[in-house]
Amino acid sequence: MITVVGTGTGAPLPPDVAAGAGLVVGGRRHLDAVPLPKDAERVVLGPLAPALDAIGRHLEKDSRVLVLASGDPGFFGIVRVLAERFGADRLTVRAGVSSVAAAFARAGLPWDDAVVVSAHGRDLRTAVNVCRAHPKVAVLTGPGAGPAELAAALRGAFGTPPGTAAHASHARGASSAPGPAEDAAGAPVSGTRVLVVASALGSARERVEWVAPAEAAGRDWGSDVSVVLCLDETRVLGGVRTVAGAPAGPAGWALAEDEFAHRDSMITKFEVRALALARLGPRLGDLVWDVGAGSGSVAVECARLGAAAVAVEKTADGVARIAANARAHGVYVDVRHGSAPGLLGELPDPDAVFVGGGGAELPAVVTACARRARRTVVVAMAALDRVPAAREALTGAGFSCDGVLLQSSRLAPLPGDVTRLAATNPVFLLWGTRIPLSEEGVAQ
Repeated sequence: MITVVGTGTGAPLPPDVAAGAGLVVGGRRHLDAVPLPKDAERVVLGPLAPALDAIGRHLEKDSRVLVLASGDPGFFGIVRVLAERFGADRLTVRAGVSSVAAAFARAGLPWDDAVVVSAHGRDLRTAVNVCRAHPKVAVLTGPGAGPAELAAALRGAFGTPPGTAAHASHARGASSAPGPAEDAAGAPVSGTRVLVVASALGSARERVEWVAPAEAAGRDWGSDVSVVLCLDETRVLGGVRTVAGAPAGPAGWALAEDEFAHRDSMITKFEVRALALARLGPRLGDLVWDVGAGSGSVAVECARLGAAAVAVEKTADGVARIAANARAHGVYVDVRHGSAPGLLGELPDPDAVFVGGGGAELPAVVTACARRARRTVVVAMAALDRVPAAREALTGAGFSCDGVLLQSSRLAPLPGDVTRLAATNPVFLLWGTRIPLSEEGVAQ
């Protein structure tokens, strides 16, 4: 039998916790905290393979095994690998208080509506994208993926949306400047974040600091950091939840054009948007670019589906329109004013890209997007002449390429209470998928 004991956040272990154990496995500080039987084998956790092999040998001898862990070992902890290797029926787990629960308790906040993401031994980009998209995130840190690295990746991700007041600097209890509209839960949507860095929770060295990303990026946080909370302070208190974690996805997508402010019908029609979203596959942990965004309808829909979204638009009125559409739908879109492909060099690598509009620069824009996209590039074009060059740009970047001409007819009323079919303009939709598909760092 394997007994797994979580120490909680500084809760002392019972002095006899290791009594009768033939093998005790744990971090050095855990092993040093309890008296061990003189004849017990001691394995300091580092690489898992040697510890698992030692556990296997002791189980073959029916020797009692004790594993000491921090917090709740079933929450991003060692219970998973032990159950996979030896079976859940051979485990007795005594959970402590997780670092995430303790950090939110120190902050005085509920966390049933928080998204928890681990950057320990994983690509930090997933945590960064979740922090971009969601107002309440807990990030489990690790070497090379601590508060400074997270903050550095987030700097510049929350530019002041057009039409809102300038961002305020953050300290505990401060809130973002007023102005944004409200999300579906009734909280104002902002593009600001504060980091709550919780270190050495439960020990005499415990620190809980509320800092702006710009400050956090320049500090040496040491090795005691337990967890980092990334908060939009205007939305830390959401509504009562039935399902914990990320909010439920929208009840519908491919919204009608009149759900968005747009100019002279310059908007991706909902039929085109429906297929584009299906090929983009926006999801929690993704970053999606909407290039030549126009009204921003694609970026807004990707954000509604949980992805972080960046919209690139060259007209000033378009930039303001995109920000207004995002606020109206209760999501945040990072709106960048400028032209592609030049502006794209300032952006972090996307998982998926939607390219709208057209023009002589379209092949260069598609090429630049294809060089950076980890998974998919989708291109919408009204002009037949643009299709061969866009397709060549995708295949030339190592993407498989497919496409379709979309032409639909909508029901439209006629006098006399009768109905006709009104044709919409045909649109070419091309999509390229990277070969091989890159999934590293994407939430699964």
